[in-house]
Parts: sequence; structure tokens; C-alpha cells
Amino acid sequence: MRLIILSLLTIIISSCRPRFEREITTGEIGEHINYLASEALKGRYPGTPEDSLLLEYIARELDHAGLIMHGKTGLQSFEIITEIGMGPGNWFSWDEGSFALSGDYTPVSFSASGGARAGIVFAGFGFRIREDGLRWDDYAGMDVRDRWVMILRGVPVSREGASPYINYSEDRAKALQAADMGAAGVILVSGPGHDEEDSLDELKGKQHPLPIPVVQLRRPAADQLLAAAGHDNIATLEAILAEKAGPASFKTGVTAQISVDLQPRKVHTANIIGILRGSDPGRRSEYVIVGAHHDHLGMGGPGSSSRRPDTVAVHYGADDNASGVAAVLEISEDLVTRSPSRSILFTTFGAEEQGLVGSRYLVENEPVDLSSVQVMINLDMVGRLNEERQLQVGGIGTSPGLRALLDSVNLAYGLNLKYSSEGYGPSDHAAFYSRDIPVLFFSTGAHTDYHTPADRPRSVNLEGAREVMMFVADVIETLANENEKLAFTEAGPKVGGSSRGRSGKITLGLMPDVTYDGSRGMPVMFVTEGKPASVGGVQKGDTITAIEGKTVGNVYDYMNRLNRLKEGMDIVVTVRRGDDELDLVVRL
Repeated sequence: MRLIILSLLTIIISSCRPRFEREITTGEIGEHINYLASEALKGRYPGTPEDSLLLEYIARELDHAGLIMHGKTGLQSFEIITEIGMGPGNWFSWDEGSFALSGDYTPVSFSASGGARAGIVFAGFGFRIREDGLRWDDYAGMDVRDRWVMILRGVPVSREGASPYINYSEDRAKALQAADMGAAGVILVSGPGHDEEDSLDELKGKQHPLPIPVVQLRRPAADQLLAAAGHDNIATLEAILAEKAGPASFKTGVTAQISVDLQPRKVHTANIIGILRGSDPGRRSEYVIVGAHHDHLGMGGPGSSSRRPDTVAVHYGADDNASGVAAVLEISEDLVTRSPSRSILFTTFGAEEQGLVGSRYLVENEPVDLSSVQVMINLDMVGRLNEERQLQVGGIGTSPGLRALLDSVNLAYGLNLKYSSEGYGPSDHAAFYSRDIPVLFFSTGAHTDYHTPADRPRSVNLEGAREVMMFVADVIETLANENEKLAFTEAGPKVGGSSRGRSGKITLGLMPDVTYDGSRGMPVMFVTEGKPASVGGVQKGDTITAIEGKTVGNVYDYMNRLNRLKEGMDIVVTVRRGDDELDLVVRL
């Protein structure tokens, strides 16, 4: 009888345990991060022997948690190209001369190797848009079969601000459209509204080439081709198209012989996938996806995205993104004990730093029916919870009610949630948002150690990371148990572009005090919520004194510094706030 009473008491006590006694522990979080960000893994660069060790570790941990492993091993393997070289077969000649490789033109990373001698057709912005309320067809009445198609990059510059054509701005999508129309190849040109400096893009790793060759030509060279045919220059054509808000395509009458010879180096890497099967037979065919990228920059160096490109050393990536991987591992262990109604697909992505390659591969090669996905949760840099307890949450505009749900779960935690509505972002959730899947993106924010060798395990706030992981686990469980499937709502563009202003240049999303005529910084009069400056922590009343360590004395210095930045960068903005000087990391 006494044993029965003791057993009953044990059950009662167990049911009354504080909610924070969970499978998620600081000890295990520390163990994961210490290994993932160790000297032994040398920065977790895709395709290396260390990458193989990384994949084995993550797969083993997810298997031990009790998940059903994708294809038994958990690996969803794919190839990436980490380097692209140019072979001897690159040239660009035309009726009256030739252009210099790397000076006048360059092949683009997603180009096919090959070439053709063909006439050139100017096809505006390369649009073929046929939607209700939005129509623009640069190919109407034009036969571009077996011709080189010259296309302006970006979108028409709008006096009203954000362009309605931003979802059609990607170079690759424009070139693919031309290929679909039978073009022999594509010549991309930047008008001054897209890139005033007219710089040639560097060759970068790619996943799949297009079926036709694609080159980028600088404006002076393109103007020569157009002038020979008696047409306006690129800057004028860009302005005409923006004013007309419609097509103005034409045959140039010029013939060009262009050849592209790219020599890629392929390596193998993988996503890791494990599934927790839902407990409700009626809903287990629906999924919540929980992901984080596992790769980093390896040894850094030039061209690696390191913020110290002159330093060749292990880039440990403890916060970016060993912390996110640790979250996936710990949350999977925790939710296995809770039997959620819907199934949960846990994944870690490869090659995120090479351009979100792993998440795009997963979306293109669906391990489950993506139309059955309730929501995608992305964890990228969740190890630096600060004293203000700020947790950034993106994507709350991608489904009605997400903010209310998060606020409700947060009642037990009291985190300082910083919301952003937009579904697009420079991390793996972007691929899912592009497929009309609601997304939530969790991060404790960027910092000055980001993409440097200083991002080490000792800087991770383990107790803060544990609290963030428990909060996210509760959010996931709530979403997995929701009675209804979430409705998707579009929240911002599905491609990059939100860091550019109406002139096509980078903007931080703030209003400078243009009346200040001193030289001790640029006062900030207003900060737009959800834009890069606001997300990075810049506040009304701050004075910006430097960008990337370069002095800002006034608004003119500020604009000059912005002109040298590129979308997707993480920059350090130094501000004076009262008597303090702060370094804030702003993601463009």
C-alpha cells in the first residue's frame, strides 16, 4: 500500500514539475557547439573531409533522438560547385571589334559553356509578365530565336519607391525566360539605376547552369553596340522604359560572336533529414519543418565572405550556425517526448553560405509533399541572447495569427520579441517562402564576431540559448497541434531587393538630418521599422560616426559609404548614443 501511495505521489509530482525541466540542457547545447565549432572541423566547409565528419555527427544525433531517418542514413546528397574557373575559350567579338574579358565583360556564374554567332536583340528588362493588374511583355512581337538577347538588369527605377516588378528582377530568371523563348544566349547590362558603378560580378559557386551562355557586359561596351546601330545608350533606354512602364524592344542589326568556357569544380555535400511521425492519424501527413544550416566558411580568406578576408584561419562559426544546429538537435529530443499531432521534419542544410543551396535543393527535391507543410521554422544564429533578452522573429506576416500565437507562448518566457513581417530573408526560410509556405525565422541577431575567426564557443550564452530553444520548441508544438492548417499570406517580395531604395542603391531605412553641417557624425532623425537599420538596433537620436570602420562626418560621407556596399553584406555601423559609442551589425 505504501508503495502504491509513493508511486501516486511520484506521478503527481512529475505532473507538477516546472515547465523548464526539459530535454533541452545547457550541458548538451555546449557539447554540440564545442564539437561543431571545434578546430577539428576547421570551419565546416562543404565538400571537405571535415564536412563528412559533420554530417555523420548530425545524422547520428537525430537518429539517437528517435527520428525516422530520410533514406535510412538521413542524407539528402547533392553536388555544389565551390570554384569556377575560366578556360581558354572565352571571347566576345562583333562587327567592328572585340571586348576584353574581365575588363569589358565576364561570363556569369550560371552560364552554360558554349557560344554562337548571332544577331543581337534588345529586350528591355526581359519581362514577360501576364498577371491581373500587372502586364509587361518585352518579347511581344519579337522573334528572339537563335539570337543574343540584351537585357537590362534589375527593375525600372520608380519615383514612387518600391517597384511592383521586384519579384521579376533576378538575373537568372530573366535569362531562363530568354532561353525558353529560344535565345542563343543572353547579354546582361546594368543601367545606372541598377548599378551606377557598373561593376562586373565575380564568378561564384553555382548549382545548375542554364541551357544557354550568359555574359555580363559593361555599359560603355554595350553603348558601342547600340551606337553602331543608331540607337540610344543604355542609360537613356533605362530611363525611357521607366517612364513608359512598358516594352520598347528592337533588333539592333549588330552581329556578335560570343563564347563562354567555364570550368567548375564539383564537390559533394548533403542536407540531413529526420522525421518525427505525428501522433494523430488524420494529421500526420501534414508537416512542420524545422531547419538550420550546418556549414560555415572553413578557413576564410579572399572570396569566402569572411569579414576579415586577409585572415586565413579557422572560422569557427559557433553562433553562425552551430547554435542553430544545436537547437535542431535539442528541440528534436524535446519534442519526441511530447507526441505532437502533425509530423515534424527536422533538417540541417548544407551550403547555405554558398547561396542557400541546400534549402533550395530540398525544396526542388521534396522529401515530403510541400503542399502539406504547415509552416517552416528557421534557426540561424540563436546563441547570443543579450541582456535586453531580444529575439528577432521574421515572417510573422506570412500567415494571419502568427504574432498572436507567439505572444501567447511568450507569456511564460518574457522574451523581448522583435518582429518583422517579411517572409523573404538572407537565410534558408527564403526557399520555402517562395513556395507559398508560411515561415518563421528566429535569430538573436548579428554581432561584430559574425563571419570572423572570433565567433567561438566561449562567446555563446548557453543559458540564453536554452531559453530560446525551449521557447521555439513550444511554438513548434503549438503549431503542430493547431486544429486548422495555416493560411499563407504574401509578406513582401519573394526575391532580394529590400535593401535598395528607389534609385537602386543600398539604403539602411533611416532618415538623416540633412540640416546638420558639422563633421562629427550624421544624426538620425527617424528609423523605419523592419528595415535594416531598425533590425540592427539603430535608434532615432543616434549619430552615425562610422561604417565598416570608415569615418562618417556628415550626410555626404554617409551616402558615399553606402555607395560602396552591396546587398547581402553584414556591416558594422558605429553610433554615438548619449555618452556611449556602440558597434551595431546591420544586415543589408
